[in-house]
Amino acid sequence: MADLDELIDRIREAPPGPGVAAVFDYDGTLIDGFSGLAFIQARVKALEVGAREAARIALAAIRGVRTPEEFDAFLGWSLAAYAGRDVDELRGWGREIFDNEIAPHLRPETWALLEAHRAAGHTIVIASSATMLQIEAIAEITDADHVLCTQLEVLDGVVTGRVDGVALWSEQKSIGLHALAETDGLDLAASFAYSDGDEDVPLLEAVGNPVAVSPRPHLRRTAEQRGWPVLVGDRTSAKPTPKSLVRTAAAYSGFFGGTAIAAGLGLLRRSRRTFVDTAIGFGSDLALTVAGIDVDIVEGREHLWAHRPCVFVFNHRSNLDSLIMMNVLREKVTAVAKQEVRNIPGFGQLFAVGGVAFIDRSDSTQIREALLPAVEALTEDGISLALAPEGTRWRTPGMGPFKKGAFHIARQAGVPVVPVVIRGAGTLMPRGGQLIQSGRIEVTVLPASHPASWAEDALTKEVEAVRSRMMDALFGRS
Repeated sequence: MADLDELIDRIREAPPGPGVAAVFDYDGTLIDGFSGLAFIQARVKALEVGAREAARIALAAIRGVRTPEEFDAFLGWSLAAYAGRDVDELRGWGREIFDNEIAPHLRPETWALLEAHRAAGHTIVIASSATMLQIEAIAEITDADHVLCTQLEVLDGVVTGRVDGVALWSEQKSIGLHALAETDGLDLAASFAYSDGDEDVPLLEAVGNPVAVSPRPHLRRTAEQRGWPVLVGDRTSAKPTPKSLVRTAAAYSGFFGGTAIAAGLGLLRRSRRTFVDTAIGFGSDLALTVAGIDVDIVEGREHLWAHRPCVFVFNHRSNLDSLIMMNVLREKVTAVAKQEVRNIPGFGQLFAVGGVAFIDRSDSTQIREALLPAVEALTEDGISLALAPEGTRWRTPGMGPFKKGAFHIARQAGVPVVPVVIRGAGTLMPRGGQLIQSGRIEVTVLPASHPASWAEDALTKEVEAVRSRMMDALFGRS
């Protein structure tokens, strides 16, 4: 078994620059699961799968694909479903499926490896037997330098239902990688490859640094025999269980139970602030405890209190993030949330009482007006503000581009910005997920930045510098 930190150290010790390739398989490696299943499920929902095709899918799931001939046969009948369809329409459909169904299951461990390779300037390669419909979205979001995948034949903008060239399965991946190395001058002996599949032994043999990621049985045996590192990733696509259902219900009950106690204390002291602060701290304590979630502030605890009032900015990937931020910040804090949160029973009412600014992201005028009370609370009442500068839950285990609103608020109020980095929430409650898994969340609090001292023309550069520091903390980069 390999430790993620050890694998990242190996990447840092490798020669830097584009002469070293980092080759990532997709299904089972970059994601926990099989992307093709998401496409099949979408077609089932659209009533596009007939009885004969359903039987073939079931048989393939039971038997698996063991040889190139079986894979070609599988592609033959599965791609026939796309014959005659507009390729741009299918590409848009593929991106939609990725955003809604696949992205929540990106493995944080392999994403951390990808970020380490990116920091080293290595050439990022996605190598998959999947079709371009499945691969284009992940290639774009990883900003991959090269993509090796199964190409669809397209004539006059219409998919024929046939493969263009050869299917990139098993040995063909290795052949494709060697051809790429020849044209781009890649040093395969110094390069890295990551895969989970039994059929990818030839791909892993092609590089000097192979890693088996949550491998299937044959690959695991091969890796153990040859001394290849084996990285076991967390499950992101775990099926609902009675335990997870009970845990989730208990978490909500714990939070609202804590809120009820807070309401009584607030009435006793005739203080709305007492109610809000107790609900934030005690309510989140109860919810996380009964959910089996341990929030560990691994670094920078002193920054949580040294700079208040301030603007706290945090990375946002999970619905758990709000609860985690309540637990970490404890008191004298409000937040910014999208307008729809106001309508969530219980939470909407509590957030409204706590002075949360509800914004309509499509209306910039409304946003400015909604934020005025939060700015006044910063400057007049010493109430800190917490918000996610990405503006929404991000699709990958990394971070999206930062909007500048939080930093403009800090400049206007003359207060610091304190970055908070949450690690692990996306695994315990993936983006779009409703059930909570137990586990450990790591939180790192970084030293404050001071936007009031930034030159106006340097704002974009300074905001990107804050994001870069947060990315370094998220992925353990020194």
